[in-house]
Amino acid sequence: MDYNKTINLPQTDFPMRAGLPKREPDMLQRWNDMDLYNEMLKKNEGKPLFSLHDGPPFSNGNLHMGHALNKSLKDFITRMYAMRGYYTPYIPGWDNHGMPIESAIIKEQKLNRKQMSVPEFRTACHNYAQKYIDIQMEGFKRIGVLADWEHPYKTMDPGFEAEEVKVFGEMYKKGYIYKGLKPVYWCPNDETALAEAEIEYQDDPCTTVYVKFQMKDDQGKLAAYDHSKLYFVIWTTTIWTLPGNLAIALHPDESYALVKAPNGETYIMAEALVEKVMKVGGFDSWEIAETHPGSFFENMLAQHPFLDKTSRLLLADYVTMDSGTGCVHTAPGFGADDYQTCRRYGMEMVVPVDDRGRHTDYAGKYAGMKTEESNPVILADMKESGALFASEEIVHSYPHCWRCKKPIIFRATPQWFCSVDAFKDEACAACDDVRWVPGWGIDRMKSMIRERADWCISRQRRWGLPIPVFYCKDCGKPICTDETIAAVSKLFGEKGSNAWYEMEASEILPADFACPHCGSKGGFTKEEDTLDGWFDSGSMPFAQHHYPFENKELFEQQFPANFISEAVDQTRGWFYSLLAESTLLFNKAPYKNVIVLGHVQDENGQKMSKSKGNAVDPFDALNKYGADAIRWYFYINSAPWLPNRFHGKAVVEGQRKFMSTLWNTYAFFVLYADIDNFDPTKYELNYDQLPVMDKWLLSRLNTTVQAVDNDLANYKIPEAARALQEFVDEMSNWYVRRSRERFWAKGMEQDKINAYMTLYHALVTIAKTAAPMIPFMTEDIYQNLVRSVDKDAPESIHLCDFPTVNEAWIDKDLEADMKELLEIVVLGRACRNTANIKNRQPIGTMYVKAEKKMSEFYTDIIADELNVKEVKFADDVESFISYSFKPQLRTVGPKYGKLLGGIRQALTDINGTAAMNELRTNGVLKLDINGNNVELTEEDLLIETAQTEGYVSEFDGETSVVLDTNLTPELIEEGFVREIISKIQTMRKEAGFEVMDKIVVYAHGNDKIQDVMKAHEDEIKSEVLADEMVLGETDGYVKEWNINKEAVTMGVKKL
Repeated sequence: MDYNKTINLPQTDFPMRAGLPKREPDMLQRWNDMDLYNEMLKKNEGKPLFSLHDGPPFSNGNLHMGHALNKSLKDFITRMYAMRGYYTPYIPGWDNHGMPIESAIIKEQKLNRKQMSVPEFRTACHNYAQKYIDIQMEGFKRIGVLADWEHPYKTMDPGFEAEEVKVFGEMYKKGYIYKGLKPVYWCPNDETALAEAEIEYQDDPCTTVYVKFQMKDDQGKLAAYDHSKLYFVIWTTTIWTLPGNLAIALHPDESYALVKAPNGETYIMAEALVEKVMKVGGFDSWEIAETHPGSFFENMLAQHPFLDKTSRLLLADYVTMDSGTGCVHTAPGFGADDYQTCRRYGMEMVVPVDDRGRHTDYAGKYAGMKTEESNPVILADMKESGALFASEEIVHSYPHCWRCKKPIIFRATPQWFCSVDAFKDEACAACDDVRWVPGWGIDRMKSMIRERADWCISRQRRWGLPIPVFYCKDCGKPICTDETIAAVSKLFGEKGSNAWYEMEASEILPADFACPHCGSKGGFTKEEDTLDGWFDSGSMPFAQHHYPFENKELFEQQFPANFISEAVDQTRGWFYSLLAESTLLFNKAPYKNVIVLGHVQDENGQKMSKSKGNAVDPFDALNKYGADAIRWYFYINSAPWLPNRFHGKAVVEGQRKFMSTLWNTYAFFVLYADIDNFDPTKYELNYDQLPVMDKWLLSRLNTTVQAVDNDLANYKIPEAARALQEFVDEMSNWYVRRSRERFWAKGMEQDKINAYMTLYHALVTIAKTAAPMIPFMTEDIYQNLVRSVDKDAPESIHLCDFPTVNEAWIDKDLEADMKELLEIVVLGRACRNTANIKNRQPIGTMYVKAEKKMSEFYTDIIADELNVKEVKFADDVESFISYSFKPQLRTVGPKYGKLLGGIRQALTDINGTAAMNELRTNGVLKLDINGNNVELTEEDLLIETAQTEGYVSEFDGETSVVLDTNLTPELIEEGFVREIISKIQTMRKEAGFEVMDKIVVYAHGNDKIQDVMKAHEDEIKSEVLADEMVLGETDGYVKEWNINKEAVTMGVKKL
């Protein structure tokens, strides 16, 4: 709560409100001036290492809220381990190469790539990437991330590129990298191959077709049929792939039927799918003439429906009976299964689509058309020729390029691959050595490893690391040896990878170099493709340290990383590429702990997007709310792996519940410490001399630190945040509220010292505990509470140790008693609300039924808190409450059927109080209905309560509270006194009086109020620091009030 609203505080320069967005930049400058990052490292030099691998954001645009979540979490974790005494180097990084920058720079700067030299274009890309590195770096600093910003790793830096070349060379030498002609994901818009991690699926409408392939050669097995009317029926959702059809695949063991239709034609399809397919074709009747296993049709030939060629009947185990016709359209240039099947039969590859997604001359009349343009034309032609059996409009999930968002195709092209089969078992085994948060992360990763085809690591782009391979002009074979790798790595380290395009192969290769395959020295050419950007970022553990060729000790200290964390989509991206390269090179996982992050969404759970207008600019949010508020929201809102719905109302609410409460409690302490010139270094916190409330706060403090420490050790971040929030709420709204009069006492008696020292210790300890999460506010608190009085204390809160738990101060019984007390108070407040009686109105008696009777110390607190004259613990409060029961038909009906009428009558006649006691004690209510045993649980009953007039009750579990709301004239008059005092205190504050100012109180215009004030003059004057009370006139600061429906004019005047 905000004490500025509830008590009359003195006027000082201390800010009652934190004003964090405006204060944070000054704190950043302070940390920069003191070189806090390196000071943290110095503090823990020689201590155990905690290493983080920073997943590199792509340097092609401004920050988004996902970056804020990601970097906040990493900074929090590293700060936490630094306070725990670990050496915590944090090397930030950026991913720079790739098509998105090419596309963006061409669009924004209107460059014509084809009219520029390759080095010129790459230099423009480099400058564009550096521009956004600088922008993003400033944003990360503003969030409060402490890292080695002077020495980040960048995948485009010459040193990084030089080491990545060596990584490629090692993997090539071990036989894990090869070049082959295989179908890959291909983006016609960007004219490049894509990895599986670069694919997104979207629901697209499409026309699915059933196509007739006429029998051409039946191997002499179906001579009884007219081949001109005998067809294999295939099914496809990609009409544009039909020109590439070379075969039809059948399952060898499934039954296939020859189906005679009323139109005189016979169709061959899977027997299990006959009914479905024939109905789609518009047939109501048909006849199955004969059936054969798929193997019966092997090597038959069918005529292509619109090209002058045949399609061969092949067998494949992957053919299923759950869709289509059981006769699978097979185009080896457009599908991985198709490719493998045709290769097994020794068939040649055909790829009738070029780099731009246009049909080649092989496609006949469709040559030159884009694939999407050819779909309706081919469909119309098949309808006209009679080759179309049927068509349907459906919506299917289709792959799109994750960069340009346009549909991709599957197309066979010569590409470089990393063999996945070479490390699947090892990678899955390595996953078992990793702690995945959440636990399902390991299953997701293993599933992806097992299902992935070989990783396509080549790209047909210019802005990327050139694949360091040469070709012999004589034998044509690729060349990648230790000698060539060393030469290329040295060149890139000295001149950067632009040199690949500025120099001839002969200038790069050692003098007198000979082909290792044929011995020729007749000349060499260079590979033109570049490496996949995921290969870049997957190399970061090694390349950032120039390992395995330098810094062996440093690398081995920091590998595997203790911790990595990225968004869930990086499971198939960076998590995978790290694991692939690490397993192939070192046969172990590159990380020990992985936290998977959910995506940041808008208020309605929608993906943030500029085009939708729902994206939040992190810089705007930082300026409005401050970094601490945003960080806190991410920590407490939900588990890291769940989606975060980010919106201002939620941030402000989180800030109010925790940060404002902490700041106001701190402000309360500082203001009164300032009045008393209290110096905590001059006193000791003597536990044995403390009263119960102080011991309770210290017990809760240590229990909280213990819980937070345990939660964070297990990456239970929301749980740790909630534990902090609960403690701060209790410290403010219970301890301070119950103890504030101790701070107002005159002089510096021991009880006041105890209160100061207890609250001081709690504030400093909780600030240190929360420091990794909200680094700015806690630093502010620390500087004022600690450094201002102790210049020998660490210069920053982030150079302090994480608080240790004082087990001796934890009193579980005390905490349990206070928890029960708070539960009783909550129920008492609920009773007041139900009765609509203000808290300032005293009440005579409150009855409590609880598991155990509380001592007088606690009952006095309850009475004072609830403004009750007497608290009585009773074994039974049921006399104030009556219960009635009805059967819950939804549950009782199905269980007891015909007995329902008897149950209803029995519940009407039952003693409600006795029945409720039985239900609470045993969990069931037993009835005898005409000799039948009936047992009813609470969910089987509709329970209604009625309260004795003049009493209000509330219960929760085993605790029940009853308030006697009958107010005597004496109680009513005392309520008036409380209200009058409250109104005068409010006027003191509004008039701007200091806490210790003496005043005169005036009242006029209501005899009843004036009589009450006269009767209780001494009490009122004492409470409001008045030396005089004048009734019947007003002066000074005057205000009209309505006190319990009595209008009165009151005034206050400073003496």
